Amino acid sequence: MGVGVSIFFLTIGAILRFAIEPDVLGDNVHIDVIGVIFMIVGAVGVVLSVVMAPRRGATSEGRLMHRENHPPEL
Repeated sequence: MGVGVSIFFLTIGAILRFAIEPDVLGDNVHIDVIGVIFMIVGAVGVVLSVVMAPRRGATSEGRLMHRENHPPEL
């Protein structure tokens, strides 16, 4: 999960938690609890994306190949 998806989950969670009345869907569904869960998932996704980002860059540097261009002699 990337940073963009994590921020999306944080935003949706905050909307569900703070902007919508908790009893919109009745007594059986707690929208505010679902919002908190989305915010937790988004926060964990942001933290994991930041922690894993340096590892992703380190593996791609090892595969860099240098190629010289020698034109044919006429």
